[in-house]
Amino acid sequence: MSPVNDDYRKKGLVSARHRIAMAKLALETSDWIRVDPWESEQETWTETVKVLRHHYNESLGLLQSKKEFMKNKRPIERSTEDSLSYQRSVLPELKLLCGADFLQTINTPNLWKEEHIKEIVEKFGLVCVSRAGSDPARYINASDLLTKFQHNIFLVKEWIQNEISATQIRYALCRGLSVKYLIPDSVISYIAHHNIYTEESERKNEGDLLQPLKLHNTTLNPLND
Repeated sequence: MSPVNDDYRKKGLVSARHRIAMAKLALETSDWIRVDPWESEQETWTETVKVLRHHYNESLGLLQSKKEFMKNKRPIERSTEDSLSYQRSVLPELKLLCGADFLQTINTPNLWKEEHIKEIVEKFGLVCVSRAGSDPARYINASDLLTKFQHNIFLVKEWIQNEISATQIRYALCRGLSVKYLIPDSVISYIAHHNIYTEESERKNEGDLLQPLKLHNTTLNPLND
């Protein structure tokens, strides 16, 4: 999980330090999901494709370190599994996990650079989880680029639908309603302690353009004052 930078400027986006802390609390019992703060710690918002490049290079570095470690191991110390793993030159795979509504945003003018979308779906790939009211196959068919690389877009259909919405959770908290059993108790306690998700916080960045829209508009219209 990679929480977005505060500079993304989305309405109601609370401080990254709180979002990271809550995500870590929510994942305390998970042994396969972790939170990475790199994206949120950058000086400004970082485009998604650059975040993917960073994590891919990190994975390559870890793989190289493991290869060097195995290379320096004495043959007698290597297990059969280690030896086979060392002999294979398998590159890591990195895919962007998203909700089906993510695909719909690709057609939003100036939100994405086409070359970035191409790199994401061609080099990395997507794992897209279905959401109620979304039709990912239709979003793919509506885009020539997504259609071209649909072999690298994996659609996941949840057999048990989970309609918990972060937006609805925030609305409930703003209205003083209980969200017990919807999010972990540790996260509820953190929210209460730090007084997060209030009517005031929901107005944060109100009226601001999302940072990608602002940047891409500037690129397209450099002479506009």
